[in-house]
Amino acid sequence: MGGQTLLRRSPAAAHASRPVRLDDRYLLPEGRVFISGVQALVRLLLDQHRADSRAGLRTASMVSGYQGSPLGGFDKEVARLGALADEHDLVLRPAVNEELGATAVWGSQLAATLPRPRYDGVLGVWYGKAPGVDRSADAIRHGNFVGAAPRGGVLALVGDDPACKSSTIPGASEGLLAALQVPVLVPGSVQEALDLGRHAIACSRASGLWAALKVVTNVADATATVDVGLDRVEPVMPQLAWEGAPYVHRPSAHLLAPQSLEMERTLVEVRLPLAKRYAQLNGLNPLVRDDRDARLGIVAAGATCHDLLRALDDLGADPGSLPLRILKLGMVFPLDEQAVRSFADGLDEVLVVEEKGPFLERLVKEALYGAPAAPRVLGQRDERGAALVPAAGVLDADAIARAIGPALLRRAELPAARARLEELEAIAGRAEASLGARRTPFYCSGCPHNASTVADDDALVGAGIGCHTMVLLNPAKHGNVSGITQMGGEGAQWIGAAPFLERRHFVQNLGDGTFHHSGSLAVRAAVAAKLDVTFKLLYNGTVAMTGGQDVEGQLSVERLVRSLTAEGVARIVVTTEETGRYRDVALPEGVEVRDRSRLLETQRELAAVPGVTVLIHDQACAAELRRARKRGKAPEPPQQVQINERVCEGCGDCGEKSGCLSVEPVETELGRKTRIHQASCNKDLSCLEGDCPSFLTIIPPRAAAPPPAPPAPPEGMPEPELRPADEAARVRLVGIGGTGVVTVSQVLGMAALLDGREAGGLDQTGLSQKAGPVVSDVRIGGADGGATASAGRADLLLALDLLGAGAARNLRVADPERTVAVVSTSVVPTGEMVTDPRAAAPDVGAARAAIDAVTRAEENVYLDAQALSQRLFGDHLPANMLVLGAAWQRGALPLSREALHDALRLNGAGADANRAAFEWGRACVAAPEAVERIVRGEAAGDGAATAGGGTDAAALAALPSAPGATAPPSQPSRRARELAARAAGGDEELERLVALRADDLERWGGRQAAIRYTEAVARVRAAEQERLPDGGELTAEVARGLHKLIAYKDEYEVARLHVEGVRELPRGTRVAFHLHPPLLRALGMRRKLRLGGWFLPALRLLRHGRRLRGTPLDPFGYAHVRRVERQLPEEYLGHVDAALARLTPATRATAVEIARLPELVRGYEEIKLAGVERFRARARELAESIEQTTAEEAAA
Repeated sequence: MGGQTLLRRSPAAAHASRPVRLDDRYLLPEGRVFISGVQALVRLLLDQHRADSRAGLRTASMVSGYQGSPLGGFDKEVARLGALADEHDLVLRPAVNEELGATAVWGSQLAATLPRPRYDGVLGVWYGKAPGVDRSADAIRHGNFVGAAPRGGVLALVGDDPACKSSTIPGASEGLLAALQVPVLVPGSVQEALDLGRHAIACSRASGLWAALKVVTNVADATATVDVGLDRVEPVMPQLAWEGAPYVHRPSAHLLAPQSLEMERTLVEVRLPLAKRYAQLNGLNPLVRDDRDARLGIVAAGATCHDLLRALDDLGADPGSLPLRILKLGMVFPLDEQAVRSFADGLDEVLVVEEKGPFLERLVKEALYGAPAAPRVLGQRDERGAALVPAAGVLDADAIARAIGPALLRRAELPAARARLEELEAIAGRAEASLGARRTPFYCSGCPHNASTVADDDALVGAGIGCHTMVLLNPAKHGNVSGITQMGGEGAQWIGAAPFLERRHFVQNLGDGTFHHSGSLAVRAAVAAKLDVTFKLLYNGTVAMTGGQDVEGQLSVERLVRSLTAEGVARIVVTTEETGRYRDVALPEGVEVRDRSRLLETQRELAAVPGVTVLIHDQACAAELRRARKRGKAPEPPQQVQINERVCEGCGDCGEKSGCLSVEPVETELGRKTRIHQASCNKDLSCLEGDCPSFLTIIPPRAAAPPPAPPAPPEGMPEPELRPADEAARVRLVGIGGTGVVTVSQVLGMAALLDGREAGGLDQTGLSQKAGPVVSDVRIGGADGGATASAGRADLLLALDLLGAGAARNLRVADPERTVAVVSTSVVPTGEMVTDPRAAAPDVGAARAAIDAVTRAEENVYLDAQALSQRLFGDHLPANMLVLGAAWQRGALPLSREALHDALRLNGAGADANRAAFEWGRACVAAPEAVERIVRGEAAGDGAATAGGGTDAAALAALPSAPGATAPPSQPSRRARELAARAAGGDEELERLVALRADDLERWGGRQAAIRYTEAVARVRAAEQERLPDGGELTAEVARGLHKLIAYKDEYEVARLHVEGVRELPRGTRVAFHLHPPLLRALGMRRKLRLGGWFLPALRLLRHGRRLRGTPLDPFGYAHVRRVERQLPEEYLGHVDAALARLTPATRATAVEIARLPELVRGYEEIKLAGVERFRARARELAESIEQTTAEEAAA
């Protein structure tokens, strides 16, 4: 167990008598802890063992199943127990699949019946998500017949994903579990997961049945302060007579008639009644509201009941305005008919509120059927047969309010309810802002699926289960994706489709986890069906989507290949990023190992082979490789990939080829460029495949100076006025998956515990944990009403991602009179921006306007947290804590500073930097002038915090999104400035812009190139001023575009820029250039050359050859691309002159677009020539547009 840091609780805490430890969540015998839903399930097993020990029993626990969201991290959390698991006789045996896990669990119940048992009983625990219940139905049915031992028991942890956040289809398992005769208990909170979990185990022991705990996403992914202690649950064990004696179940696996028929009889006649009696004796189905004179009753279970209570609170339906009776079901099957009839007595109407109904509705109707004066039961439909409670989609507090609000209004005049319904309608009708970009889940940096899922556009492809499912979200370059199957069915759909299509071949993506789980049978089925299909087996050694578990039962590639060969696969090829790993691997004859760069070529070859073929792409999961490096379990490559941004053309080819989020587009003085985000780079090196000479690999000197310590935060900052401790606060956290959003949520929860306050959180991640939009809701204080913020009920919008904050789904929780927004304006590229240079960047202005429109705009705080973090700490990771500090200083977080600092210390990693970042975040509000000095590169100084926590730090939002924006390497020469002054005619910004570029052109081709450029700019400026005296935009765009076209990057220029770039590296840096010379390319060389530092003299010599540029002696000038480059400036100026000749206010916008045409010409060689074709086609379109506009003006 880790986390031994000790901290005293805040003086404000209710329990200040003992220190807080992270491992309290499992070790604290009694008291209050902060814990997640999944951790609560782990604690449950430990508490059950402790309770057994206290009762004098020697028991053990056997845990088996298969990972899947929302219980994806359960097995890893159990594994982390280490020695603590041994102390509690807890055995974890992850299964190859759910069915075998269920079989192993029911086998644990036989242990006490077999010779020489070591324990009085074994608690069997099965875990899996809803599809796992479907797959395991037969095993669970058999296990339930076998039954549970009276001192063991079986607990089935069933993860349901009703919102389909990380599943192919939404899940609700209670119907199937009921059909399997398994009692189902439904916790609605983290506290209830602990308490009902203990009851489920006791119920299983009492009844001899399995007992299922239905754990929905909003419970598993939740966090909360909870009370722990063995005395919280003291089960009352029922007894029923059976054949003259109290029934005690004895598990048996003799499953043949007549024994099976006898087991069925006990199951129906005594075991299910025992489970029902357990619910009665232990009060599992309580009335949570019982108003006098109530005529309307509502039935709900689990998390839905919590949402119902919050909806009623939002509607103002208190006992004084509308008497109600509410039955909260803790056990939904078998349903306690007695409890339902007692609840319904005296009511004239019962409303059943449930998600994915009408399961409960039917059971309630059955329970009340034939009862005297039975009330009308409504649920999915109202009394007129119209839709009432939605049976599809997400049923949250707002959906419940919309569903039941009108029904409540028919019973009583409720002004608050009417106002709430109108508010919900108004919020739903808000216009959605156009933000210019959209963030979707994307592969991690260096993920092998970036390359392995690529396919020809005309290839028919089946998606598979796993991270590579994201081909459905980002289909470009992944073939014609036909859809997805259930786990293990991959490829079998082609058996049904192929006979009826003219197309012969199919490509099926198949993860190695799925293959070993069940997908190997689909390969066997395809062979048996004599299909023409290529299985692309993505071998990365990890079940990455659900927590990074090892693949159970995994075969090595060598053994896998032999197995597939034995199955009858026609041909097998292995691709990998490092073919050297296979040097000593003995593969069967005919199996090739190829470099990953040949993956597409290999797919095309296999498509021509009759029968089933397999392409195994062997490359480790990037996320797990990163973790292994951090833990010292994998070597950290010494080299870094860098891009010389002056050589870079911003064409995006490296991003398209690698699909890597670390290959970031950045805006610079000289236009869009590409930069490697070193902090996230996984050193996959696939970006080097980009058709561009700008890439370097460097090895920094060993004796590199340590980074300077960050400046100390200002002292003496005033404390903000915080929300009163008796008021609850709801926080909506918005960020990007994998960037620490969940960490911020947990810090807030732990700080609340340290302050002695209630807290609850819900991390809404799912598939979005992969670089997609992530939301965490946090409730600080108040009664347990769930963490999720209802529409218009958030007090703080804490935005760690501007694009996510401006999205409609997040702004719906905001209210202009209530919500304060604290927002990082850092522009983080989306996956589309990385892979497509034409993709739009987020519109910062539109996002800010959308946020301000629905929040308290005058109190909002905007800061570029990533840029400030990079400036202060040389790292982007503390950025979230800057935003957190700003929010606290604004007074939007009702927590003490001491508790927040202690929570950051308990969090462990980077604690000092995070606390310093929190203080600098405070300074953004309390001492913005100190922050501005840091931004300008000045010392922070003492006493920087002077007046005023009222500054909203809006000026800090203008910080550049990336550090060190690229500019030409030096200040313009005197000659360049003189030329620029003549060209600009007194326009200072134009003069600056032209001077920088004239200086660069002098370095590129001498003084004449600069003169040619500035004279052209001057001519355009004069023409624009003559026709539009208030103009200037067109000239500025020409100044940028003409420079780009004149200063084309031939071999001489690339050499010059690399020589100048190497000078900026620290002394002792080892450098290598990655070049693909056109001459060698023409001779058939397919790959780049890696040229070390020894090549630098050759580059120095080559840069001096620029004097040959364009002359008959220029050996490179005869290439087609060079001839086009020399022609393009004059061609461009011709288009500009034609636009100037017809320049009017009506044609201005089109003329400016013509001036921007050089932005289409990017890259090198074939990429650049393709850009030229786009340039020319677009120029013709714009010329026709100007001609048409001119004609229309003349006609008018």
